[in-house]
Amino acid sequence: MSDETFSAAAVDLGASSGRVVLGRIGPERLEADVVHRFANKPYRDDERLCWNLGELFDGIVNGLARARAADQGLESVAVDSWAVDYGLLDADGSLLGAPVHYRDSRTDGIMDTIRQRLGDEHLYAITGLQFLPFNTLYQLLAEGPERLERAATILLMPDLLTHALTGAVGAERTNASTTQLYDVSRGEWAAELATDLGIPRRILPDIHDPGDPRGRLLPELRERVGDDGRIMVRAAGSHDTASAVAAVPALGERFAYISCGTWSLVGVELDAPVLSLESAAANFTNEVGVDGTIRYLRNVIGLWPLQECVREWAVDGGSASAEFAELLEAANREPALRSVFDPDSAELLSPGDMPERIRKLCADAGLPVPETRAAVVRCILDSLAIGHARAVRDASRLSGRAVDVVHLVGGGSQNRLLAQLTAEATGLPVLAGPTEATALGNLLVQARAAGVLGSQAEARALVAATQRIERFEPAGGLDWSPWIAA
Repeated sequence: MSDETFSAAAVDLGASSGRVVLGRIGPERLEADVVHRFANKPYRDDERLCWNLGELFDGIVNGLARARAADQGLESVAVDSWAVDYGLLDADGSLLGAPVHYRDSRTDGIMDTIRQRLGDEHLYAITGLQFLPFNTLYQLLAEGPERLERAATILLMPDLLTHALTGAVGAERTNASTTQLYDVSRGEWAAELATDLGIPRRILPDIHDPGDPRGRLLPELRERVGDDGRIMVRAAGSHDTASAVAAVPALGERFAYISCGTWSLVGVELDAPVLSLESAAANFTNEVGVDGTIRYLRNVIGLWPLQECVREWAVDGGSASAEFAELLEAANREPALRSVFDPDSAELLSPGDMPERIRKLCADAGLPVPETRAAVVRCILDSLAIGHARAVRDASRLSGRAVDVVHLVGGGSQNRLLAQLTAEATGLPVLAGPTEATALGNLLVQARAAGVLGSQAEARALVAATQRIERFEPAGGLDWSPWIAA
């Protein structure tokens, strides 16, 4: 471990925006400042919902230029993003079309066909992955054989952007493990599964680990960034949840985590995957974390319904964003558990009139329909807390890992009402924060790779000592168990 301060940049991409975060890390120092934010606006291309790779890349390069201007000692950068989405490159290294958004409808029905053909037991025994219709496996099958034949390699989103920065080709392990094409027990691509389904083995690139160097910036980018050749581009835990979990400020093993943003990723950290039939039936996933750990978790709907409602209300002429704190205060005054919906409902996945869909779900369940905005928000947060509690309970039961505390990290940790409701629903103390867990985890992986920090435990202790964490205790007085057991 070095006593020097290490300067690095984390490129953290979310479903609606990206940012470049300048970090300074030392044995007793962990600072992170957002130096650039930029929009991430999907668009329609030939009826497909796609990511605008060019705009994302420009945002990254502009952010790195600002980070370099703010700190001439900038040594390292790494990219993290959401999982499952990718670009295909041909033999000349050209992109075969824009990367398609995971919420696009092109995969409709494919997952069910593959599950019927191969069986859940077989798929889960190999990949240990949660069955979600937008997993990379099903997206690749939606490409069609002719397009796959033209492809030379697949690069998941962080690797695709790292390739644009350096020219390097590869697949970072934490993100590769989310594709449903990764053998979680053997730690390599599930090549036989890919071949059986008509996915050419040759397109699956070599796998590298968090912290591995990926190369220097390409010469044509150095002038734009102001780099003299010093900056090393590294792999982070490139799946954003892997980076977020790396920054969970846990001081022991008996914890559950909730990485809460557009999605809530709820689970425990293990040394080995859980591949039982009961785990498969509960739709838990075994994704690789930093240091070869297993992120044993379930995807819960997260704040997506709330984000969509706020967007809908803003379009409707309101100033929902400016009044969001007041809206949460009003929601806090609403009766608890009056109206709830299944947080795993497929009807909530796509964009659209979210308030009306929520009202319909409540009506179909025979529950009071939330009419006001405050009632809709309370319905969403109660339902999400129930989803959190179910996932924490099941993760502990299926893995055998006892849980004494829940760490709520990410943007959702700022929602104090959600944190309190999660404490009530789980019956456990909830430690909320840090908000910037993903960027911090990205930075910590880089710092460890550079020798500034040692173990993961040391990195987590640094987070606990330097970041704002708020504790929420279950107050009791309301029985959540019937809803959690439902």
